[in-house]
Amino acid sequence: MKKLLIIAALAVFAAAGTASAQNYMVVNTETIFKSMTAYNQAVEEMDAAAQQYQQNIDNAYAELEDMYETYMSQKASLSQSARQQREETILNNEKKIAEYQASIFGEDGKMTRMQAEKLEPYQKKVMETISKYASDHGYSLVLDISTNPLVVYYNPAVDKTQDIISCLLYTSDAADDLIGV
Repeated sequence: MKKLLIIAALAVFAAAGTASAQNYMVVNTETIFKSMTAYNQAVEEMDAAAQQYQQNIDNAYAELEDMYETYMSQKASLSQSARQQREETILNNEKKIAEYQASIFGEDGKMTRMQAEKLEPYQKKVMETISKYASDHGYSLVLDISTNPLVVYYNPAVDKTQDIISCLLYTSDAADDLIGV
């Protein structure tokens, strides 16, 4: 039993020694993106477009609801064929609204394409800069503290967020997009 405890202790110390030999850095991509004026303008444009599209959808559903309420109040006085025609109209309008909503907010919708067009170039540039910085400085692991709820503690000395912002600032393509550095 004593030998097992000694072996377990040695294994823990060996693992700790190996873990401490790893070279890692921490970044906060949220802070990096917030420092990019053009990225934030693109996000604002997308938010405004999404709000407008959502307002159009809400208005269409409100009209549909009014149409349904009118139908329900008149249903008793309508002939069978008139009821059937109104029900079909209501169902067709509901289907059109759902299709429009999917064409805007769906997986292949307009907002997804807009995100790819407006945001992905900035995201790609940031990820490339982080990768290049890590490679150039010999880091084998990069943790993003803005999206990782499992990071309980990190030494601020390993946070390279400002270094990444500085690297982006000194690249000609991104220099106009950054503020607050």
